[in-house]
Amino acid sequence: MNTVKQVMAELKSKGDKKTLATVQRLGAPSDMFGVKASDLKVIARKIKGNQELACKLYETGNGDAMYLAGLVADGSQMSKGQLQSWVKAADWMWLSEYTVAWVAAESSHARDLALKWMDAKKESIASSGWNAYAGIVARRPDEDLDLGEIKELLDRVVNEIDQAPNRVRYTMNGFVIAVGSYVKPLLKHAKAAAKKLGTVSVDMGETACKVPNAKDYIKKVETAGKVGKKRKTTKC
Repeated sequence: MNTVKQVMAELKSKGDKKTLATVQRLGAPSDMFGVKASDLKVIARKIKGNQELACKLYETGNGDAMYLAGLVADGSQMSKGQLQSWVKAADWMWLSEYTVAWVAAESSHARDLALKWMDAKKESIASSGWNAYAGIVARRPDEDLDLGEIKELLDRVVNEIDQAPNRVRYTMNGFVIAVGSYVKPLLKHAKAAAKKLGTVSVDMGETACKVPNAKDYIKKVETAGKVGKKRKTTKC
């Protein structure tokens, strides 16, 4: 598969009505095929390394193709303009909070864009910002992080989460979890923030999905002795 037409045909053939119904309950657009994540990963392996194709797939506007693009694209090759275009086109949570955030976190523009997006009035863009920064702390060595800035962001979450839009609350909570899990020097600060957050209220729609309790999550990571163990990628 070397062309958009070929990949789109493959995606269409893998469409699953049950999967489509599930993702639509999470806000996915109706023109998707509903390809299972496992099938997307198989296709991603076939076109891995084809950056140009990945970008063209994202430009189709098809949710399955856009998610696939995020699995294939190398964020380190993305320009700031491309990433801005991607975040503006991310019209549902799997794209804004995962696809865009994954790719942005690999970019040299990651920090600047994450901070900019956090301040966006549009809920999906702000959510991308918090998850992109979470991706940064999960992947980069602690010595390459601005610990002072991250402390300030933890305080910001505590102070602003109650007034934040629905999905931004979810990603703010996730940011606290990421800091507590991956940034050992800030474990104490993340645990204090998590304690203040308590149970975060997020409307999860018609799904059985639950909001992870940051305090409990960080405690499990700490008990397992995995605090500070960085990830090679946040893509999944």
